[in-house]
Amino acid sequence: MSLRRVGVLLGKELIRGPRSFVFIMALVVPVVITLIITLLFGTVFSGKARLGLADDGRSQLIPLAQSLESLTVKMYESEAQLREAVAIGAVDIGVALPDTFDRRISSGRATTLTVFTWGESTLSDRVVAATALGNLIRDISGQESPVELVTVVLGDGESLSWEERLLPFIVLMTVILGGTMVPATSLVEEKAKRTLRALTITPTSLGDVLLAKGLLGIILGVAMGVLTLIMNRAFGQSPGLLVLILVLGAALSATLGVLLGAFIKDINTLFTVIKAGGLLLYAPALVYLFPDIPEWIGQIFPTYYMIQPVVEVTQKGATWADVAPELMILTLLIVLMLGVITAVIRRASRFEGTLNMA
Repeated sequence: MSLRRVGVLLGKELIRGPRSFVFIMALVVPVVITLIITLLFGTVFSGKARLGLADDGRSQLIPLAQSLESLTVKMYESEAQLREAVAIGAVDIGVALPDTFDRRISSGRATTLTVFTWGESTLSDRVVAATALGNLIRDISGQESPVELVTVVLGDGESLSWEERLLPFIVLMTVILGGTMVPATSLVEEKAKRTLRALTITPTSLGDVLLAKGLLGIILGVAMGVLTLIMNRAFGQSPGLLVLILVLGAALSATLGVLLGAFIKDINTLFTVIKAGGLLLYAPALVYLFPDIPEWIGQIFPTYYMIQPVVEVTQKGATWADVAPELMILTLLIVLMLGVITAVIRRASRFEGTLNMA
């Protein structure tokens, strides 16, 4: 196996990619679906979190918050009115400021603030509002003030917005389209046009070809996965960890795509197999779409270990330690798939150095 030849093949795959309908689908479909969903739920291009404030002492925090372009600030006369507004979703989070608030934080005295959170607000809006609040407190105090924020969820605290429920499906579809379908269709088309045989009678080995097509799937899956998370305002939490998860997920998808392309003889059969196996690939997304489904059902399917860490990081602020078990299982699945691909290459090397041609 030659890395130089793999690089040359990968470059050719990237250049020829836009000629393929499946390649174009992998680029366009995630973007279109994201736009449709955000339009349906009225959040496209808005990106503004709603912060409610009740102030008894005319805090400096009020004008500072109102000057921020990232927030929509609403004022309430009492804590009771603020609680009611949060409970019905008029604002995403609400804070009642005591009359001695500015004085306490300026002197560095320990202060506790209760943050009322609407149970159905999106995680991104909560993060934006809470981060802005913390920055404003530091601006007023001029130091790292010892302010403890105590969160109280109002409304349906167990409910997720439809955008959050659909995010796992969109990410799965994005990675599978790019990671699985593109390498699989490219390999099947190579076999149908007899160009695969022509390649493998040159110094280029079958392993070089399969690695190049797998890398194409990984690059496309990761790139579109990142774009999908950005468009859904879910890329702000631990971006480095999210990229790692997407790389592993795309690698699993790419190995599946290479295997499908190796064993399937024509495009029609490939699409039939993908349709029939769609439930196996997308089943974990149903667990998030319909929360009443027991989570253990999703754990049966390999793609669960790709999408579960994404959900944990984007919606629950999980760290590496929180998702390490799922990532270890995902890595083991990739190693297993690579073992199968290696066996395919060795078998093919005994039969004219290429895959079975129909």
